Amino acid sequence: MCEMDTVRALAREALTIPSLSNESDNSYWDRAERFARNTEHICRLAELAESGQPIDRCCLMAAAYFSEAGAMGRSDGRGAAARRTFSDGNGMDLLDLAAEITAAQLTDVLDGGKIEKIVRIIRESGDRFTSMTEAMVLSDARNLDDVGAVGIFNESRRHAISGRGACDAVQDWKNKIDYQYWQARLKRSFRFEQVRGLAERRLSAAESFMSQLKLETEGRDLEELAVEPPGAK
Repeated sequence: MCEMDTVRALAREALTIPSLSNESDNSYWDRAERFARNTEHICRLAELAESGQPIDRCCLMAAAYFSEAGAMGRSDGRGAAARRTFSDGNGMDLLDLAAEITAAQLTDVLDGGKIEKIVRIIRESGDRFTSMTEAMVLSDARNLDDVGAVGIFNESRRHAISGRGACDAVQDWKNKIDYQYWQARLKRSFRFEQVRGLAERRLSAAESFMSQLKLETEGRDLEELAVEPPGAK
């Protein structure tokens, strides 16, 4: 039996840290819950059902809740996270650290076999060549969080923390478009066609928002309303 309530509680505790104002910062836990929701929904897609591949949902959900724990492992002496930005994609260093933290947190909760499988799911979710179904599901669940409106939110958080403004966000977006970053992410980051299709639709919505942001930062909509003052040449 998987003690999911206990697993979830431990993950929430591990991912809730002091904010810069010494209040609770639950942003990592909020993201972990999105991973878990994404994971649950991906498991129900027709593409997976038709494949007939068995999925250990208990271990997969535990991996989803803890897969962001690597970011929490990088902290200062006060316990506040030194790295306060969400990781972009499935960085193996953070996933390895998340796996170590997960194993330590779950030692007294689950048996060794389950912990070993959860750790493997977390680690292999960063391997685009893995054949482990649970790892592929978790990878898609995590990568989907970088696309669309929630992806813009994640990126905005990075910019705010590093002291960068709206114009910087617009320029970074332009750079990604120029270097075909999103085309590469869509091609390489998703294992399931239904999820890739959803990511494409989310990206289209994000592009509309960023176009509007560019228009507003440049004041072009306001410029169109402006009239020449009397006597202007």
